[in-house]
Amino acid sequence: MRLIEHAFSTPGDAPNHYVETLRTTDMTVGTYSIRAGGHDDQSPHREDEIYVVTAGRARIVTSNGEADLGPGSVVFVPAGEEHRFTDVTEDLALLVVFAPPYSGSAA
Repeated sequence: MRLIEHAFSTPGDAPNHYVETLRTTDMTVGTYSIRAGGHDDQSPHREDEIYVVTAGRARIVTSNGEADLGPGSVVFVPAGEEHRFTDVTEDLALLVVFAPPYSGSAA
């Protein structure tokens, strides 16, 4: 077991802020935050990805659809799929799980 003392970053730290908090041979876990009104400029990843919204409101747009998100929302994005958070109306804080471990964008 590994205890994470500080698993959540503050959305106000930077316009877009990713912090990896755990890495194993099978996955990585981190936090991603976007300020209200911010722009998400990420590229597709080589890994499957799960987002859990811990705070804030936004919309996710993928090549397979879109949805409004709020606290408690869970989103699965398969490896290589285009995706972006838009319409960030409240500072957005996300728990992010990559499997296998995050290696960078696919682009």
